[in-house]
Amino acid sequence: MDIELVCEGLEFPEGPIAMADGSVIVTEIKARRLSRITPDGRRETLVETGGGPNGAAIGPDGAIFITNNGGSFTWPEQNGLTIPGPTPPEHKGGMIQRYDLKTGALTTVYESCDGRPFVGPNDLVFDKTGGFWFSDHGCSTPEGRKFGALYYARPDGSHVARLRDHFVSPNGVGLSPEEDVVYMADTTLGRLWAFDIAEPGKLKPQEGFGPGRVVANLPGYQLLDSLAVEAGGKVCVATIINGGITAFDPAGGTEHFPFPDMIVTNICFGGEDMKDAWVTCSSTGRLYKARWPRPGLKLNFNA
Repeated sequence: MDIELVCEGLEFPEGPIAMADGSVIVTEIKARRLSRITPDGRRETLVETGGGPNGAAIGPDGAIFITNNGGSFTWPEQNGLTIPGPTPPEHKGGMIQRYDLKTGALTTVYESCDGRPFVGPNDLVFDKTGGFWFSDHGCSTPEGRKFGALYYARPDGSHVARLRDHFVSPNGVGLSPEEDVVYMADTTLGRLWAFDIAEPGKLKPQEGFGPGRVVANLPGYQLLDSLAVEAGGKVCVATIINGGITAFDPAGGTEHFPFPDMIVTNICFGGEDMKDAWVTCSSTGRLYKARWPRPGLKLNFNA
């Protein structure tokens, strides 16, 4: 696959959004900001978010919604690479933020659910009704991990619900083309989960002992990060250690596309034919563009 370097010097980029004007908006988790990358590779700061802006998506009102982990990582350098380290002791939890592209206003929409503060919100996707699914990655502690969860919320702050919890490390979230399945990647397990949707914001009852269906587990030591879905239904998940994008077929098969970074964190699709793919390679601070072999699924909202 031919890839093009679009921008470098980014501080652990994530959450790419392919905008209608040809630019790409990314979060920079280490730098604690939301940035726009112009087609000629220039970076401009949109807003300083604080915490750790992780995932980002355009909502039904044209604003950018951000899953902010609250600064749940330290940032050791190893052999010139930026590596997410253990959670700092001052970390208190994360939030869902809304950034208004027109006014420049940054607001916090949610910080908790049912009185329980979020740990580290990570990724999100909007459905056709304007609600959004999002993951909470949890975080590390000296005694072990705080578990994560899968949530659903309305963008106006009126409703947030925890649908499944006690996951090791929830990360990327995406919807099937028919929006009858929500997918969630678990980083540490190298596992892609599938949950059948009963109606917007509600899951079908669990079957057996599992919290959902296992699409596939990657062999060996491979970690999963955020994701995007193809128009044909394959789920493209950023892959760490074996750096690249792994395309999961809903039936369980996988196909790997390597990228030049050990820590590949996310992918988004755009362009007229939806075959332009932007990939965040985070330990080297780079954003790449590639021509994908198949079209990506067009998201419900853009700006």
